[in-house]
Amino acid sequence: TVRGLDEQWRDGLSPWVLKPEGDLWYGRGSADNKGQHAINLMALEAVLAQRQGRLGYNVKMLLEMSEERGSLGLRDFVAAHGDLLAADVLLASDGPRVAPETPTIATGTRGTYNFDLVVSLRPGAVHSGHWGGLIADPALILAQALASICDRKGRILVRDWLPPGGVPASVKQALQDCVVGGGGEIEPDPDWGEPGLSAAEKIYGWNSFIVLAMTSGRPENPVNAVAGAARAHCQIRYVVDVPAETFAPALRKHLDAAGFPEVAIENAAVGRPASRTDPANQWVQFAAASMEKSLGRKIQVIPNAAGGLPGDIFVDHLGVPLVWVPHSYNGCKQHGPDEHLLAPIVREGFAAFAGLWWDLGDGNTPASR
Repeated sequence: TVRGLDEQWRDGLSPWVLKPEGDLWYGRGSADNKGQHAINLMALEAVLAQRQGRLGYNVKMLLEMSEERGSLGLRDFVAAHGDLLAADVLLASDGPRVAPETPTIATGTRGTYNFDLVVSLRPGAVHSGHWGGLIADPALILAQALASICDRKGRILVRDWLPPGGVPASVKQALQDCVVGGGGEIEPDPDWGEPGLSAAEKIYGWNSFIVLAMTSGRPENPVNAVAGAARAHCQIRYVVDVPAETFAPALRKHLDAAGFPEVAIENAAVGRPASRTDPANQWVQFAAASMEKSLGRKIQVIPNAAGGLPGDIFVDHLGVPLVWVPHSYNGCKQHGPDEHLLAPIVREGFAAFAGLWWDLGDGNTPASR
């Protein structure tokens, strides 16, 4: 989990005490990700008990405690113990459904690529009355450079950052009926992002550019001075269709062409690589069919979750398909104060995974065909 942020939770709630209020179960990690793990393990326990301790297949459980810090060491561990961890499929749970009422399977995750944009013009600040209007303002230059990367509606203008053939046909097919929403008081802005794409295609089949933080001077204690430097910490959330190593060269070319040679790109690096299992994969279809049988309704399969997870490690080193089954929703306030789990999703998640653990033991899996 992340830090508790105790002082930011509303009165009567604590990050360290699970407190149900109606269908909302409050507590740090309830949604991300202790609660989701607990659902899957309790469902497995129930199936084990019903089958007198014999599942009919093997389960290898891998727990790692540093996912919020980038899964440090996990790649090396999986690479070193590939024989021990060999499997037919990875089943895991994290993240939100596409909507609270829509059972979801994700078959990968978008990656993260982080970098700083820096304009550094002089060692320190100078008096705004004596020098304002006479010398370049790094904050204004940086703001205009950022504006050259995306237009007023969030459309990315660095076109080399984007999937060259558009959203792949298999991804479009998987997302054709997908409705995105259910974030509580927050809903997608219909006009933001790439024109012509659905909300689902924007978040699951496309790349996005975000300014995570930016500074010039001391915003918390401003003085009458022209700052010497400005900095923005930026992020690209990307799908597997674009190689991450092309992002910085494409941006450098774009900034130079747009007249911003003084804007430096610093600390550029992949945070999490992107991953994707084909939504048509037999294991994905097996899981979807099992969940549909247990829940009595359609399962939404998406080609990758919008957030970051270490799925690429298992694809790269174990060669296994990924089946992520989220048990949360976009309004759960994960990473923030008042994080909560939604009880109806918990109940459905338990039923879905109990059915999945059961069906794996019936002998009609892709591994047995």
